[in-house]
Amino acid sequence: MEETVRIGGRCTQHPANRILKTGISCKQDINFCQKDQKGLEVFLHSLSLASPPLALSPHFCVQASFLAHRQEEMAAGETQLYAKVSNKLKGRSTPLLLEPLLAMGFPVHTALKALAATGRKTAEEALVWLHDHGNDPSLDDPIPQEYALFLCPTGPLLEKLQEFWRESKRQCAKNRAHEVFPHVTLCDFFTCEDQRVECLYEALKRAGDRLLGSFPTAVPLALHSSISYLGFFVNGSPADIIREFAMTFATEASLLADCSVKPCTKQLHLTLAHKFYPHHQRTLEQLARAIPLGHSCQWTAALYSRDMRFVHYQTLRALFQYKPQNVDELTLSPGDYIFVDPTQQDEASEGWVIGISQRTGCRGFLPENYTDRASESDTWVKHRMYTFSLSTDLNSRKDSEASSRCSGEFLPQTARSLSSLQALQATVARKSVLVVRHGERVDQIFGKSWLQQCSTPDGKYYRPDLNFPCSLPRRSRGIKDFENDPPLSSCGIFQSRIAGDALLDSGIRISSVFASPALRCVQTAKLILEELKLEKKIKIRVEPGIFEWTKWEAGKTTPTLMSLEELKEANFNIDTDYRPAFPLSALMPAESYQEYVDRCTASVVQIVNTCPQDTGVILIVSHGSALDSCTRPLLGLPPRECGDFAQLVRKIPSLGMCFCEENKEEGKWELVNPPVKTLTHGANAAFNWRNWISGN
Repeated sequence: MEETVRIGGRCTQHPANRILKTGISCKQDINFCQKDQKGLEVFLHSLSLASPPLALSPHFCVQASFLAHRQEEMAAGETQLYAKVSNKLKGRSTPLLLEPLLAMGFPVHTALKALAATGRKTAEEALVWLHDHGNDPSLDDPIPQEYALFLCPTGPLLEKLQEFWRESKRQCAKNRAHEVFPHVTLCDFFTCEDQRVECLYEALKRAGDRLLGSFPTAVPLALHSSISYLGFFVNGSPADIIREFAMTFATEASLLADCSVKPCTKQLHLTLAHKFYPHHQRTLEQLARAIPLGHSCQWTAALYSRDMRFVHYQTLRALFQYKPQNVDELTLSPGDYIFVDPTQQDEASEGWVIGISQRTGCRGFLPENYTDRASESDTWVKHRMYTFSLSTDLNSRKDSEASSRCSGEFLPQTARSLSSLQALQATVARKSVLVVRHGERVDQIFGKSWLQQCSTPDGKYYRPDLNFPCSLPRRSRGIKDFENDPPLSSCGIFQSRIAGDALLDSGIRISSVFASPALRCVQTAKLILEELKLEKKIKIRVEPGIFEWTKWEAGKTTPTLMSLEELKEANFNIDTDYRPAFPLSALMPAESYQEYVDRCTASVVQIVNTCPQDTGVILIVSHGSALDSCTRPLLGLPPRECGDFAQLVRKIPSLGMCFCEENKEEGKWELVNPPVKTLTHGANAAFNWRNWISGN
């Protein structure tokens, strides 16, 4: 008789008597560790023989040691398959992407599957995918991805549509349209074998080049409304040309990739709302009519893929980290996506669900309150896109084409009129700066003696209250240096993640991040980037020039802050090549108000000037004082009176935001509404159960 225990709030069999739902045994995990070193040697040896040398990042090589467990001899059939793919796609990126994966001993079909699942961007991304899916029971199953082609707006029109998405969801609840980004469907989803995906990209490029000369400079949109549908219809000759483009892509995909593609032959439409409550129709129509259709718009044809197994599943997104307490539970990291089949939840206890992790492919139980509902398209992968725009001359076209192919974008091959180019330039986003105060810090709640409350006499950290963080990063001089450089509290971490998640939902495009060297600011920046799914793409630039007014710092010296090396060791993605406007060594204790203002002004001017004009929003994570001292120089306003400044700063809450946008027409900066709402919550006082003992 099997032993049953209760762990983590639900009944389960003892781990020793349970079979892992992932299908991987403990013995296989041991084998993974044994193979690790040998696989790494094979991988490094193959790289030394590669000609030309493969350009791989150091991160790639580090991860190699974790992945060598899949080393095995490839079957003869797989070798022949690779030869066919290589010959057919000679001169393209497929062999270059495959070679480092094959050198590690991954079978061809597995390597191709990883490349298809990650959009065939880099071998490094495919390698990470293979590492994460090391225990995926379906890893060797021949399950291709499903693909679809969409016509997507960009620029000001996209921003207005995203604003409609947010407002319609807020005022009228979520409907089916919120599951996908704004788009016009050009074909139904279709399957493509992993070894033929590169041919799909060529089909998209050929179709785009063929229809480029006749593609409409403006796509007219006509609002249509019914009791269960609201959207824009595309009519007339522009619709005919777009349908012809879809037909051409379908034909090319059939010839090149042997795919059966069903192009859209019906009424082309951009859905705004679908299957909503009838009493919301009027409100939705009012919001739709507020969308200005006069904006110029650059349209792109984007090729997306999805996992065909989970089409009818619900998609959840993990909000918090969860470490399994039983062998049949899933590990969760914030931002993970989980596929859940509502019809297969009979085994789950109340408050739990059974799901499959998109990141790992493993199946198991997870606490439902650690997640929230995500949109269906959040798990889709963008492969390539064709942008319907043109350069003014051959040389600029070649340069643009070369750079765009690296990012997975196809640009057209002929020139358009100057007036069209000017219309395109009008869609370039304005330069903008988002200044954010850090989250709640521990000394804000537990006072100046917070460090004495959480450290032992021998200098070790422990957690006396749940609002203390689980751990502290390592510092070369020990825990004492945290006293005047406190970390975020647990609530501060939560606040930062909420803000990052809200920024993700807002559709804002962060291009660069600058942070004060204070630990709490760097932590807040990292957590926001994690929620934006940008923690690996954008490095944090530490700028001492936006540090707090040192007159407000305790002591006669400036606080001992973590070095860039210590931050990197603590897994912060720091840009060590960045040269700050104001070096850390130049910070002076008890500086005057004017010195502080001058320092912030010089720093924010350099930050704005060093960032490209059209790359997105500049995020500055600093202190409450920065919401004034870093925005007034942009707005052309003089510094506040010192007394007024101090009174204002005290009122700025955690994650307070100010958003500045450049008005090119008037040649000035303006303070506008932040992209997300404010975060408001109440206090939670300390509680001692002994005070409730009867008679006390």
